[in-house]
Amino acid sequence: MNCCFLLCVDLPPVGPDDLPLSLLEMGCSGRFELITHPLPKNRPLPPHSTLPHGLPPTCLDLKTEVEKRFLRDPAWLPVHDVDDSFHKFLQYEMRHKEVDSLLHCSLSPLHSGLSVVRDPTTGMLLDFTEVLLEDTGLSAKNSLSLQRQPGPPSESLRGSNTNYPFLPAGMEELTLEQIKKKSEREEDIDFEKGWWSVLFLWITFRKRSHLFICPTFVFVWSFFLTTCTPQDSGNSPSQPSANTVHLSEQKKNPQQEDKGDLKKWAVPVDISSPCDDFYKRIPDPAFKYPFELDVFQKQAILRLEAHDSVFVAAHTSAGKTVVAEYAIALSQKHMTRTIYTSPIKALSNQKFRDFKTTFGDVGLLTGDVQLSPESSCLIMTTEILRSMLYNGSEVIRDLEWVIFDEVHYINDAERGVVWEEVLIMLPEHVSIILLSATVPNAVEFSEWIGRIKKWSIYVISTIKRPVPLEHYLYTGNSTKTQKELFLLLDSTGNFLTKGCFQIETNAKKERTSKHAQSFGTKNVSQHNTTASQDRAVWQTLLNYLSQRQQTPVVAFTFSRTRCDENARSLTSLDLTSSIEKSEIHSFLQKSLTRLRGGDRQLPQILLMRDLLKRGIGVHHSGILPILKEIIEMLFSRGLVKVLFATETFAMGVNMPARTVVFDSIRKHDGTGFRNLLPGEYIQMAGRAGRRGLDATGTVIILCKAGVHDMGNLHAMMLGKPTVLQSQFRLTYTMILNLLRVEALRVTDMMRRSFSENHRDTQAHEKRISELRNTLSSLPPLDTEGQLSDILSYYHTITELLITTETLQRAVLESVNGLKALSVGRVVIVNNSQHHNALGVILQVSNDAVNRTFTALIICEKGNEEAAGDDQSNKAFHPIYSTSLFIPEGPCSHTVQKLKLQDISAITTKTLKVIPERIIDNYNKRQQPRFRLDPPGQAISTATQELLRLAEASPNGITTLDPVNDLHLKGVDVVEGVMRHRVLQGCLKDFHCIHSPTFTEQERMSVQEELDKLLFLVSDQSLTLLPEYHQRIKVLEALQYVDSTGAVQLKGRVACQISSHELLLTELLFENTLSPLAPEESAALLSCLVFTQNTQIDPHITNTLQEGISQVLNVAQRIGELQRDCGIAQTAEDFVAQFKFGLTEVVYCWARGMPFSEIAQLTNVQEGTIVRCIQRLDEILKEVRQAARIVGDSVLGSKMERASLAIRRDIVFTASLYTH
Repeated sequence: MNCCFLLCVDLPPVGPDDLPLSLLEMGCSGRFELITHPLPKNRPLPPHSTLPHGLPPTCLDLKTEVEKRFLRDPAWLPVHDVDDSFHKFLQYEMRHKEVDSLLHCSLSPLHSGLSVVRDPTTGMLLDFTEVLLEDTGLSAKNSLSLQRQPGPPSESLRGSNTNYPFLPAGMEELTLEQIKKKSEREEDIDFEKGWWSVLFLWITFRKRSHLFICPTFVFVWSFFLTTCTPQDSGNSPSQPSANTVHLSEQKKNPQQEDKGDLKKWAVPVDISSPCDDFYKRIPDPAFKYPFELDVFQKQAILRLEAHDSVFVAAHTSAGKTVVAEYAIALSQKHMTRTIYTSPIKALSNQKFRDFKTTFGDVGLLTGDVQLSPESSCLIMTTEILRSMLYNGSEVIRDLEWVIFDEVHYINDAERGVVWEEVLIMLPEHVSIILLSATVPNAVEFSEWIGRIKKWSIYVISTIKRPVPLEHYLYTGNSTKTQKELFLLLDSTGNFLTKGCFQIETNAKKERTSKHAQSFGTKNVSQHNTTASQDRAVWQTLLNYLSQRQQTPVVAFTFSRTRCDENARSLTSLDLTSSIEKSEIHSFLQKSLTRLRGGDRQLPQILLMRDLLKRGIGVHHSGILPILKEIIEMLFSRGLVKVLFATETFAMGVNMPARTVVFDSIRKHDGTGFRNLLPGEYIQMAGRAGRRGLDATGTVIILCKAGVHDMGNLHAMMLGKPTVLQSQFRLTYTMILNLLRVEALRVTDMMRRSFSENHRDTQAHEKRISELRNTLSSLPPLDTEGQLSDILSYYHTITELLITTETLQRAVLESVNGLKALSVGRVVIVNNSQHHNALGVILQVSNDAVNRTFTALIICEKGNEEAAGDDQSNKAFHPIYSTSLFIPEGPCSHTVQKLKLQDISAITTKTLKVIPERIIDNYNKRQQPRFRLDPPGQAISTATQELLRLAEASPNGITTLDPVNDLHLKGVDVVEGVMRHRVLQGCLKDFHCIHSPTFTEQERMSVQEELDKLLFLVSDQSLTLLPEYHQRIKVLEALQYVDSTGAVQLKGRVACQISSHELLLTELLFENTLSPLAPEESAALLSCLVFTQNTQIDPHITNTLQEGISQVLNVAQRIGELQRDCGIAQTAEDFVAQFKFGLTEVVYCWARGMPFSEIAQLTNVQEGTIVRCIQRLDEILKEVRQAARIVGDSVLGSKMERASLAIRRDIVFTASLYTH
């Protein structure tokens, strides 16, 4: 047990101005505590300060204890049975005293340990030495450090919502100034200046210390270091001893290391040349492949061996998985762990099977499945990894790699934010592997990650597909075209218009023939065809492809209904042999044995059994999960010859085919119909072509309703893929998870998001430093005498400039303003080279988007060429001046192309010029041999006219009035003109402009630029900051956080919930679920997971109907509160997201009704029902956990019963990939 003693030092007697401070050393640990409260004279320290474990525990007040017991278990104290309650109360009152319990206290942490001393050459054990242990007081409840003690085994996997996360890489710890500011909010200490002395203690800190230091102590200590004079101590603060590291130096070191941080964090890797020395550099690879690796794979593996992070953007089927496999093997070699994340559960299950076969030691974590969580490689969805990071899971300690598959999924509007959160929250010791299809901005995305993590990201991209694609058009409705494909894009990337022209010619001939009705419609823009037309096209095409042995085929259809209809219509199509039929039958029988007898007779299973035996499959979200897995496995074996699938098949399942067919090139994106984007087309078309099996992949676009527009086809096939875009948004769960950890701030998360990647903070901070140096070198601002109104003058000038700029923008964007900018118009030019210089327009470009104006501009002799940045910065102009430029020496000229922003005003003057002669003569004199020739007559005349106009009106020339001359009648323009006149009139009333020492321009301009940059690097410029304050208002109004931002009980409950956290928490605290039975609770909560609109009204109990009304009332209240706090979403939109179409279905399922019967209660497809009930089980688990936090054991057990009631039969059948 530690002993405590007062550190005795010879000090002068305490004087009236000395501080009431005492230092207490805790045992031999080297820890000091600062006692700051005054003590009575001649009295020792308070008794509790000398006890290592504080005061002994005391018994709770009887009333308090009864209240706590009742809140935990209301059934313990029945309020209606008075006699029973009285007897139980008496039993509680007669408590037995257990004095021995006072003697039991938790063990204090060990402050020292034994270290082994070994011989450096032989490794023999020589001795043991005692070493002091650091960070012994750290735990998951008070520290972000990896040095903290591990938590209990029950929290090792998922963590706890009371844990701190580990410190994210690149996120700085609190600086001394921040701690100082924070401590000032606590009790202020009044330090009198001078006449006091204090003991100096120099404490040595490690360079990267994670010590948990008392903020008050640090503040006082920093005050000592910064205010003491050298006479106060032998060691001056400015000259500490050699063994001392100053706290401010501790924070200065990272800055010194990052002084050259204007480097590029993304490092593109060249894969054009072969990697000949690969096997020399890695003689003993962690994983050996039975084939020769591609160059991009070798380069990626070299970077992994160096423990670098990589972004592999490769074409479909190029072999990105090789990189992931090597990282898993490398972590097993290093005895560390790897996490493989995927966007969807189906891909997680597939990867689990593949990696389990290869590596063995692989685990799986999804919402409803947890297999081998102790494995070295864990496969999970990205949402689970985010939860583990926020909750401080112990798995993160041993983590070496995190592999993000299908990174382009970050563009998903709903879930893309999860990827950004995870990338930001990963600690420094974890390296990142990003796998993606080809994206145009891979370097930009990697630059963002490298900047926020402070390490390099190596970008490796493939140049071309390993299996090239050929793209065809197909009509097939006539006898001539049934067996004819028209090549549109060949394997080398050449777009052939001949194919499109040929198919259009054939179409015209067919329309004029007597068989026109068999071809289709004349209206090319009509995209809908009849079922008989579809059946005829598919029948002929699939027979044709089967004869040419171009199966398997994936037919992408952008409608689940059309998928089903197309498959059902092919009744006469049989693509399998008898041997294949037998194999399909046995596989189906084996796979379906895990279902109950009734579930095996579901209509969807019977239909799919018939289709599969003929080699036809259907794959979309409406198909039962076990059926989808059967279809995927049969397809990978080559037994499914034709697969009708929606777009999700291209994203989720890595199963290439020989041929890909597009039923249409238009899809509905939730708001309306549109053509496929290039990225979507490339992702789906990329499924064609199996590496090692096919020389080329075939992509066919059906032209059922006519030939598609050639421009649309060209843009879709050869356009750039969709760039990675930030979908970062603030969620209440994110805000609450960060607010509960004092060392992390929501603004830090916002600043590091990909949406704020445009903020070039490093360049801004460099410029800020330069401006501060410039400002310090300038004379101080004089505000005495005539200069007393200089600040008001500056503010007026600033407003005048903004008003002028706004008016000029309105003029230049108007039709009349652009008409005025015709040939011969005299304009005033302001840019880096010219200041208030007159010019005449010679030529106007035809580009309506980036319109330019060629103009002749007068200038000083020798200033004809555009000045560089350094020269332009030296010439300093007044903040506001209407005085025209007049050359001091001989007048010269230049011809330049001006942008709209270079023209600051349009004058009323015009000149007669001959543009062609002026431009030709000027261009001729730019050539070296004609450079000394005198200007032509046309140029000389125009230059002299411009100089004459400038000299005639040196203080300003008349410009076109936006209202009177250009007839702009907009309210903003009229008000702007009036405001401009008022401000100009005010300028002459200022006294400062008459002062002989008036030097306002440079200092004020520097200050203005400095203020702008300081704003840009501050949190106030964050795009989402206003929304953050709005959401904080909502949380304060609902009492999730208090006025200081501390998370309250309701906030802790909301942290436990992943989606719709506000509604679910409010329902929990309003006891909406308490009167409901378990099956009714499950049915009511189905509104949180079901998103479709249904036409069938559910038949439900009165209690459940009342529950629905309460949910809608709570949702309406939250929606109105959000609107009142400024959030853009309307209350109606907030309420409309909760759908009750599956309420009856879930209610009946929870009561034990067979699946075949509940499927008849709704028009929702079976696969959607299963997926919703599976997600509902996750919601019930979250509510159960939240109920335990609140202390409502009754609700917790009810949620457990509800979860058990729905976890049965076909809905929760184990995946074929995992068993």
